[in-house]
Amino acid sequence: MNRATLRAIGLTAALGMGALGLAGCGQDSGGDGNASGSGKTLDVLVGANANHADQFRAWQQHIADAFKKQTGADLKFETFASANDELQKIQTSVVAGQGPDVYQIGTTFTPTAYSTGAFVKLDQAMWDKVGGRDRFVPATLGISGPAQQNQIAVPFTDRPYVLAYNTDLFKEAGIDKPATTWDGLLAQAKKLTGNGVYGFATGYADNYTPWKFAWAMANQAGNPLVDGNKARIDEPTVKNAYQAYFGWLTKDKVVNPAAVGWNDTQAAADFASGKSAMMLMTTVSSKVTFDNSAIKGKYAYAVMPTVPPGQSSAPAGGAPVSSIISGDNLVIAKYSQNQDLAAAYIKLITSDDEQVNYNKTFGDLPANAAAAKKVEQSDPSLAPVLDSASQSKSTPFTGAWGDIQLALTNVVVQSRQALSGSGVSDSALEAALEKAQKDSQASLDRAASSQ
Repeated sequence: MNRATLRAIGLTAALGMGALGLAGCGQDSGGDGNASGSGKTLDVLVGANANHADQFRAWQQHIADAFKKQTGADLKFETFASANDELQKIQTSVVAGQGPDVYQIGTTFTPTAYSTGAFVKLDQAMWDKVGGRDRFVPATLGISGPAQQNQIAVPFTDRPYVLAYNTDLFKEAGIDKPATTWDGLLAQAKKLTGNGVYGFATGYADNYTPWKFAWAMANQAGNPLVDGNKARIDEPTVKNAYQAYFGWLTKDKVVNPAAVGWNDTQAAADFASGKSAMMLMTTVSSKVTFDNSAIKGKYAYAVMPTVPPGQSSAPAGGAPVSSIISGDNLVIAKYSQNQDLAAAYIKLITSDDEQVNYNKTFGDLPANAAAAKKVEQSDPSLAPVLDSASQSKSTPFTGAWGDIQLALTNVVVQSRQALSGSGVSDSALEAALEKAQKDSQASLDRAASSQ
C-alpha cells in the first residue's frame, strides 16, 4: 500500500459514515446479550501469529468450537500480517460498509479506528454484554477511547515492552543486571560483545517495533512527538534517538550485522540460541519461545532504560516511560448485523479461563484482572513485566497516529541500505525526518479539519 492510500485514512470518517448510512447498523438480537446465532457466521479479523502458527490454528479451532457450543454460530477468522495490512483493512472495510464484525487491533491503531466513527461505542448495555468494564485491568483501558464515556475498545491482551537478558552471559562478564540508562546499557553491550556473541538482538526490518525506540527515547527526553495538533518529529530529540538506534549496528557494532534484515522473530531466535546477551523491546510473549530453547532457565526480564541516550539521569520535562500501552483491543463494526454475537465472542475470549489459557499458550498477559492476578501469582519472573506496564504511556490519541507511526517506521525503512554499509549520514537522516514531519503534520491537519 502506498503513502497516498494511507493518507486517505483522513477521509475515512466522512466516507465511512456515508457508507454506514447505506449499510445500516442493526443488531442481531434484542439486546439481552444471549445471542442466538444458529445458521450465522461471525467474521473476526486478527493479526497473524507467525511465531506460533500451529498453536494459533489450534487456539482458533478451540475458540470456534466453544463459540459454536455457546451461540450456535460459526466463526470465520481473517488475518493481517503487518501494520500496513491492518490500516488497509480498517480503511477499506469502513469505506465499503462491510467486512469483519470484530477487529482485533493493536492499541496504537485504536485512535485511528475511533476517528472513523465506524465502531460501536461501549455504553453500559454493551459493556454488560462483553462481561462488564470492571473485569479488566484498569491500565489496559487507557487507550480504549479519548474518555471513559467515549470508548470503543475492549482490552484483550497486555504486552508491555521489556528487555530479556542472558543471566549466564551477564554473570560471566561480571554484570549484575541491566543498566537503567541507555548509555549504561550500551556500555554493558560493548562488554558483552565478542567471541561470536553480540550485546543486543533487535530486528531492524520488523514491521512493528523500530519506531518504538524513537518514541520511547524522545519521550524520555521530553518530546511526546505530538503536541496538540503539532507534530514534533524533525527535532533534535528524535534525531538523537535514531542516531543511537542506528549506531548500535554501524558505529558501536553491538548488534549482529545481519540484524538489518531481521524481524523480531529472527532476533528472538538469535537470543534464544545464546548468540546475543540481550533482546531489546520484547514482550512476555517471547517466554514461550525462550522456554523451549537452549536458554531455558538462563534468562530474565528487566524494565527497559528510562533515561535517554546522552543523559545520566532523567532530564527536566522528560517522561520516564518504559513502554507504550501495548497489546490488542477488540472493536465491533457499526455496520455489523451480528453485534450481539460479536459481544458474545468478546465475552468468551476475555473470560477468566480463556485469558489464562491464552497466556499459557502465547505468553501475552491477560487484560482480565482476575486472570492477570492468577498469572502474576503463578510466575514471579513476570514482576519486571508488570513493573514496565505500570510505567507505560499511551501513544497520542489522535486519528493521525496510524500515519505518524508509519512515518516513523519509514525512517528506518529508508535507512536500511545505508545501515548495511557505512551508516546513515546526518544529511540523510535529517531529510528522512523532514519528510516524516511533513507527512505527520499533514495527517494531523486532516484529522483536525474532520473534527
